Amino acid sequence: MKIDVVESELNEAQTALEKFDNNITIFGSARIAQDDPLAKKAYQLGRSLSDAGFNVLTGAGPGIMQAANHGAFEGKSKSIGLNIKLPKEQAPNPYLDECLLFKHFFTRKVMLIKHADACVFFPGGFGTADELMEILTLVQTRKGKQIKILLFDSAFWTPLMNWFKILENNQYINPTDLESFELVDSVEQILEIFEA
Repeated sequence: MKIDVVESELNEAQTALEKFDNNITIFGSARIAQDDPLAKKAYQLGRSLSDAGFNVLTGAGPGIMQAANHGAFEGKSKSIGLNIKLPKEQAPNPYLDECLLFKHFFTRKVMLIKHADACVFFPGGFGTADELMEILTLVQTRKGKQIKILLFDSAFWTPLMNWFKILENNQYINPTDLESFELVDSVEQILEIFEA
């Protein structure tokens, strides 16, 4: 890893993203097909948020990211992707008004979180879990701004909630840490929260 590359990535992304406000970052699996019910919900959410005046940020890849970007691209606001350069995957999806390229996961993650006024997490794998744990840690330690964190599809996230309860019972986290996010099951719920 070269420090000058890291610095360049952060500076270029900051310059590109600082002109946007009212941003919501959507995370989720890259492996979900576009006809999957979750992808359809992500499309609906991206479109609804865009029409409500929010720019939608994603990791620019396929799956949930593509669906959310597609909806936002067809809406009134901007569809923005922060893509990671990988050997076998992932090319940017075609529904982006603005696309930034990153060599490092951590610089991309910093920018996806730093420029978000809220984050929505759809079901996903290791990458989604990493991003969720990062933002929960930043909120818990007050090293990041206090933003709304929504976990879409409560049935999917219930096992994680059970583990969080074990953490609380063992006093590894405080009960108030569990108030930093909210489980949601519909696009309508999300819109109500953001419009409140």
